[in-house]
Amino acid sequence: MALHMTGAPDEPGLVYLPWSVPLQDWPVDRLVGLPRGISRHVVRFVRVRDAVYAVKEIGAYTARQEYAVLRALERRGVPSVQVVGIVDGRLSVDGEALETALVTRHLEFSLPYRALYSRTLRPDTAVRLLDALAVLLVRLHLAGFFWGDCSLSNTLFRRDAGSFAAYLVDAETTEQHDVLSDGQRSYDLSTARTNIIGELMDLQAGELLDAALDPVSIGDTIASRYADLWQALTEPEVFRAGERQRVEARVRRLNDLGFDVAELEVKTDLPGNQVRIQPKVVDAGHHARRLLRLTGLDVEENQARRLLNDLDTFRAGGGRGAEPEQIVAHRWLTTVFHPVVLAVPRELIGKLEPAEIFHEVLEHRWFLSEQAGRDVGTDEAARSYVQTVLRHKPDEKAVLGAVDPEACRHSP
Repeated sequence: MALHMTGAPDEPGLVYLPWSVPLQDWPVDRLVGLPRGISRHVVRFVRVRDAVYAVKEIGAYTARQEYAVLRALERRGVPSVQVVGIVDGRLSVDGEALETALVTRHLEFSLPYRALYSRTLRPDTAVRLLDALAVLLVRLHLAGFFWGDCSLSNTLFRRDAGSFAAYLVDAETTEQHDVLSDGQRSYDLSTARTNIIGELMDLQAGELLDAALDPVSIGDTIASRYADLWQALTEPEVFRAGERQRVEARVRRLNDLGFDVAELEVKTDLPGNQVRIQPKVVDAGHHARRLLRLTGLDVEENQARRLLNDLDTFRAGGGRGAEPEQIVAHRWLTTVFHPVVLAVPRELIGKLEPAEIFHEVLEHRWFLSEQAGRDVGTDEAARSYVQTVLRHKPDEKAVLGAVDPEACRHSP
């Protein structure tokens, strides 16, 4: 059987990886040291030119199913890892059939939960991670996807303006439907709670969890946060006829949650004096799309919200209210955002994403201004931030260090 690669490999060098060798025995010089989550399968990270890929050995049927689901998630704009292709027909040098491999592009600046949960994190960070996971689960369900195995282990997290954004990384059990039933949503939520509590208890047993954190209490927050989000996004709301401001307020409230209303279903009762409004189609990313349209910056939702706040302040404070928004955005990009990013020395550029750095500089500027009793300015704040804060942060870039040959050989 000949080696066969299905998909859209964006790097021809993938073909020349040692596919005739079981993944657990791949040579160390091919691998990249990255923090890994818990997986039922053998997973390895490899660098091909300037890109890092995750390779997972899995059954042929499951690989094709997961490939199709990840492609569908990408088309629907649901946060997930980007699938590259499937490699099957693998044979060892002795002619023995090897498992099919699923290849995904590694999500830069992302971390598994075990790299985030430790004694060094404040308890409220645990809650923010669960908030991010709840948002991801709501987005999946709104798009018609049943996860089947929602857990921290099957999720990657990226920092998002002081909060976190969650990405689905394992879609082996995920199914796509037109609409999910209440039972399917309830099953996903129950599975998430059970898995999360078990994962946190595992960390607790290994003394990797802050002593102030209670796994059961944290696990329970996924249900309450999910319920709040689901209600805000889907529950009908009744207004009196003519209360246009109530309709606008509902849309703004959804935007503040990070969702954009694509369509509204409005029904009027027989006397015509009440209006029932319900978001019919919703999607996340309102702020991210606006920032991308204005500046070309493709960032997380909370980061986009913070950058847009600074852009709007820049527009209002400089008497530029009458100028076209896109012209002001270009000026802000070239005179405010880019100088902050360029203030970071080359050896520190792997610490955080540019948008996250800018967000933290704004936080640092507020802190310095409070101390000084005056506005210290963005340039001064950026210089201080680089020297006193950023220089002491751990790297969150994709490649974190050298590979431990024995760890790669023996760990799944």
